[in-house]
Amino acid sequence: MKENPVKVGDKAPDFELQRQDGSMFSLYDLLKEKNVVLYFYPKDNTPGCTKQACEFRDQYEVFQEQGAEVVGISSDSVASHQRFEQEFHLPFLLLSDKGGRIRDLYGVPRKLGLLPGRVTYIIDKKGIVRYIFNSMTKPLEHVSTALEVLKDLEEV
Repeated sequence: MKENPVKVGDKAPDFELQRQDGSMFSLYDLLKEKNVVLYFYPKDNTPGCTKQACEFRDQYEVFQEQGAEVVGISSDSVASHQRFEQEFHLPFLLLSDKGGRIRDLYGVPRKLGLLPGRVTYIIDKKGIVRYIFNSMTKPLEHVSTALEVLKDLEEV
């Protein structure tokens, strides 16, 4: 894990990961158009992660209205993400971070040293991290907190 995790006010590290359709996703390409809600979660199809993903889905239109895109990242395979996305009709992008390279780049902590953590980053169009929410046990608060922060960003 990275010694200096990403903090509020830092420039978000750019990265590229393969999308489910095989094309490449670049964080900075997306930031040219929108603020980004980047959320790291432990595992597809687990109770907390499913709740969190479905809450992001249910509020997705509100995120769009706020000028933001939601991107979820876990170490699950592309095939696992495709099943998870289809089963729960998720309208946003899920990216596979095999080996946890992007998780390490951001310094996302592990729970008990084993479980990948649950951390949400709000990144503005300039690539600056505006807010970080880290909670393994409150998956729904990631969504409500992100919306509050985005409202504040729009008002600035």
